[in-house]
Amino acid sequence: MQLTQDYFTLFELPCAFEIDINTLSERYRKLQSQLHPDKFVNATEQERRLSIQKTAFVNEAYQTLKSPMLRARYLLILNGVEFDDEKETHFDSEFLMEQIELRESLSEIRSAENAVTELKQLMVGITQRKKAMESQLAVALKTKGEEQNAKQMVQKMQFLIRLQQEADELEEELLDSF
Repeated sequence: MQLTQDYFTLFELPCAFEIDINTLSERYRKLQSQLHPDKFVNATEQERRLSIQKTAFVNEAYQTLKSPMLRARYLLILNGVEFDDEKETHFDSEFLMEQIELRESLSEIRSAENAVTELKQLMVGITQRKKAMESQLAVALKTKGEEQNAKQMVQKMQFLIRLQQEADELEEELLDSF
């Protein structure tokens, strides 16, 4: 195993957006069992250090390929598309309005009478939006010339993922208050 190989090659998977997550997980566990630092307790310092580096590389690769958004971003980077999250924040007004409305809905849920129920409904909506965007991403990533469109979808997915994380945090907070 080389620390410079691409993640798809590492897990012996096709370089594509649609992958078999079960196969990925199976190959991840196999690599982890081979490389885990505990297997190198009696090895030289250099072998232990290399084991730690390889394990970290495998973990990063697995987390990237496991996440549809990170996998799409990684595929785009492999194909020469660059990301600058600090400067690239231009989205269509429809998407921005949708995000504002979703955030307002999330903040209003705190004071709602049926907060948990409303939050569950909002979370279902967010999940549906993410799934729809994943389907669109799969098509865009297969289509020549759609890289910039796919890039913008990845950036939009980042918003949805952040919103979902905030909803998850609110759910914990609401459930803890019972």
